[in-house]
Amino acid sequence: MEKFINELQEGDNKLELCLLVTNVTKGVSNAGAPYLSITFQDRTGTIEGKKWDVSEEDIEAVKVGLVIKLLVDVIEYRSTLQLKILGVASIDQKMVDFTRYALPCPTDVHELERKINNYIREIKNDDCRNIVNEIVLSHYDDFISFPAATKNHHEFASGLLYHTVSMVEIALMLCTYYPSLDKDLLVSGAILHDIGKTTELSGPIATKYTLEGKLLGHITIMVSEIKEVADKLNIHGEIPLLLEHLVLSHHGEKEFGSPVVPLTREAVVLHMIDDLDAKMMILDKALDGVKPGEFSLRIQSMDGRMFYKPLKNK
Repeated sequence: MEKFINELQEGDNKLELCLLVTNVTKGVSNAGAPYLSITFQDRTGTIEGKKWDVSEEDIEAVKVGLVIKLLVDVIEYRSTLQLKILGVASIDQKMVDFTRYALPCPTDVHELERKINNYIREIKNDDCRNIVNEIVLSHYDDFISFPAATKNHHEFASGLLYHTVSMVEIALMLCTYYPSLDKDLLVSGAILHDIGKTTELSGPIATKYTLEGKLLGHITIMVSEIKEVADKLNIHGEIPLLLEHLVLSHHGEKEFGSPVVPLTREAVVLHMIDDLDAKMMILDKALDGVKPGEFSLRIQSMDGRMFYKPLKNK
């Protein structure tokens, strides 16, 4: 029986595996030879691997979103298991059971659904609630099943819903400390900010960017939809404009993909919540499996830093 990632042990040699490729980076060794750094996934987790002495056939076989066949040695590198890839081969994707390779949501999805529907009902401002409800219902099946990203954070099935609920709950907590915040606007922005990813991304398994995702991006997609829904519901005034601004500015800086920077209190807080929740998920994933007293591998999305896992208090 083929092993899952969480069953691998250091010293497993010449092991045959079939794994989903989620990220590929090309590099050049000190000797000038090309190599591939690859992130693999199955439903039990992720693992990094390196293929040295890369051929054109290897590069052609190792594509993001494909399940490939591997011959590997399992080694330990900086207190973390890693694959030394001895060989790769393509397989017929029509024969793949992709459910084997989808990371599960860490929380019961039905409970997350119950929460998000309650949070929508609790929005007191009619315009906010009606716009949010209309948009969520129009994307509901995808909203509750899609990941929030192709890699880095919340890249598991229902990750978008998980991320959204987390952000709403942080927003509600902050509103008790900062009563000057408009709770209805902030909660509405937290729910809407990433729903455009149901168009930007291809689905919950072997997730890729769609053509619309590459050409428009989830921010532009959602801003257009807010305006369209507001017109449909005959909602005018500041609320649609403020919701559009929340979505437009939630990445915080133009260099990170926001067309505008946050210019309301709610927009500033929404960006901070989004950044916090994403970074905590990245860190949790990076430190999972790292022994106390050791450092993680470099996290490229966090300036290439290695993070320390403290020793447990006795």
